[in-house]
Amino acid sequence: MSESLFNVADTLSATDHPGASTVLREQTLQKSADITRTLQTTLDPSRLIELFSMEVGSLIVHQGVRYRNEDLDLDLKLGRQARHACTYRLNIGDEPLGKLTFRRNRKFNEAEFEALEQLLCSLLYPLRNALLYQDALQLAQKDPLTGVSNRSALDESLQCELSHARRHDSSCALLVLDIDHFKAVNDRYGHIVGDGVLRDIAARIGGCKRDGDLLFRYGGEEFVVLLRDTGEAGARLLAERIRSCIENSTCHCSGAELRITLSIGVSVLRDDDTPESLFARADQALYQAKRSGRNRVCVAD
Repeated sequence: MSESLFNVADTLSATDHPGASTVLREQTLQKSADITRTLQTTLDPSRLIELFSMEVGSLIVHQGVRYRNEDLDLDLKLGRQARHACTYRLNIGDEPLGKLTFRRNRKFNEAEFEALEQLLCSLLYPLRNALLYQDALQLAQKDPLTGVSNRSALDESLQCELSHARRHDSSCALLVLDIDHFKAVNDRYGHIVGDGVLRDIAARIGGCKRDGDLLFRYGGEEFVVLLRDTGEAGARLLAERIRSCIENSTCHCSGAELRITLSIGVSVLRDDDTPESLFARADQALYQAKRSGRNRVCVAD
């Protein structure tokens, strides 16, 4: 497997190399124009790589591609594994755009390497635009204080998770969590300490949840955890783990040491649920936990 640093400035004269055949060189120039037109149709990085692979595949046969961008947590695999591979680290100037790997069952020859590099010139700027757009979308769905997803992201994820559960005949569950007596923290210690408590609680919830669970800040001192493929027993178990973790921890914020507790409401998907009804039942269970003395978990009937 070979890996190359690919920078747009390094390959603008790739077709001048004598190793590339005249026919392949002409085909590559035409294909570059086709790719430029095709990639103007989307700002989705995954779709962009898929289209690029399809266009390149009509000229240089390959069995699979993989695109990785650690900054945006993207890892896209298309096609299948194969014996031989070549990987390009994509850059525009000093700006990294990720890694792109081509795989196939026989080795790439020198002319094909040169053609690939020329075709990659058509990918770099559309890819950068798509990544910038993706980054902007992610920022719009992040809570700036805690770094977790926000209420807008929750609305979108609820729709997706309910659709997933019904397609796969599985379940999902929702936890609504509220910090007990949070107003008293702000009143006594001020909002700087209160903000520190919110960040600390978000981090501790994030440390308790499973990899596939989704964490959101709903607003104020309320958080939501969305659990895929989880029934009542699993949801109650996770809720108790989070509640116990917070109860047995100390928040150290701006010199203050605080003992914090959470009340948690749990609901599990029913056949007739909408996103609104699933949330409403968890919210009612939360208020039941509050009325019952706080620092406890209640599951919706």
